[in-house]
Amino acid sequence: MGCKIVFTRPAVSDLGALVGFIARNDPTAAEQFGFASIAKTQTLKEFPRLGRVVPEFKIETIREMIHRPYRIVYRVDDFQKVVEVLRVWHAARGTPIIPKFFF
Repeated sequence: MGCKIVFTRPAVSDLGALVGFIARNDPTAAEQFGFASIAKTQTLKEFPRLGRVVPEFKIETIREMIHRPYRIVYRVDDFQKVVEVLRVWHAARGTPIIPKFFF
């Protein structure tokens, strides 16, 4: 399909906070986690529906990939051929908070 991957501001903020938190104890692990999270999303360029529909929302275009223990929540826009990464959310935090304008 050849989709473009775009990280929204909340996703960038989430990832930055997570990397910062991990870096307090292990800077190398933090760097590896950040790069691995971004790399995981790159498979969505060709397979945007690879992840499952987010069970809490049940909307076909709002999907997630698991990068344990995190949920990478994204939206697929087939018309514009864009995958928007919406949040990088720790699974223990429950339902990801997604602003309504993304629905």
